[in-house]
Amino acid sequence: MLLLTYLLAAAPQGGEKPSIIGGLLPFVLIFVVFYFLLIAPARKKQKAHQEMLNELKAGDKVITNGGIHGIVVGVTEGIVQVRIADQVKIEVSKHAVAALQNPTD
Repeated sequence: MLLLTYLLAAAPQGGEKPSIIGGLLPFVLIFVVFYFLLIAPARKKQKAHQEMLNELKAGDKVITNGGIHGIVVGVTEGIVQVRIADQVKIEVSKHAVAALQNPTD
C-alpha cells in the first residue's frame, strides 16, 4: 500500500511538478508505524524498569543481568547489596538488576 501511495504521489501527471507533501507522505507514514510498533513499547518497558529500580528495598528477591539470583539486603544511591548465599553478599550496580523474582519461584 505504501509503495502504491509513493508511486502515485511521485508520478507527475500532465507535466505537473510533483508535490513535496506527496513525496514526504510515505516517509511520515513509515515513521508513524515505527513509532507505534517499536519506539512506544520500548519507552514503556524502560519506564517500568526504572520504576522497579526506584522501588527496590531490602528483602526483594532479584535477578541480575548476569543471571545471579539473590535477596536485596541494602540499597544506596547507585549500588545494591545482594545476598546470594549464607554469609555471602555482593555489591552490584543498581542498573545491573534485571528483574524481580516472581513470588512463586
